[in-house]
Amino acid sequence: QVQLVESGGGLVQAGDSLRLSCAASGRTFSSYVMGWFRQAPGKEGEFVAAIRRSGGNTYYTDSVKGRFTISRDNAESTVYLQMNSLKPEDTAVYYCAAAKPDYGYTLAGLYDYWGQGTQVTVSS
Repeated sequence: QVQLVESGGGLVQAGDSLRLSCAASGRTFSSYVMGWFRQAPGKEGEFVAAIRRSGGNTYYTDSVKGRFTISRDNAESTVYLQMNSLKPEDTAVYYCAAAKPDYGYTLAGLYDYWGQGTQVTVSS
């Protein structure tokens, strides 16, 4: 069992930066692929970014490439999402998730555990 707790969301202006954190319980954090997803009001949830167990490979949806960076600290059981050059269309609830399978990183259905989400609001 893994419990995930996100933090770092807030209200910012377009062009600002935020760093989201997701702290995981348990001693098996390094055995999970970690991902970030988001859901905007009235829209379906979407994949944002993922990082493999060792942190050596990262994946991003096209709309955030070059602006967002996912990273992890296995010693601290924490995954981060650094978000730069934020846009109003980045407004959403952001969720971190943990997956055992080392494939299909963009597929929400493959993630076993989810956090409660943190709100990010970007004003224009």
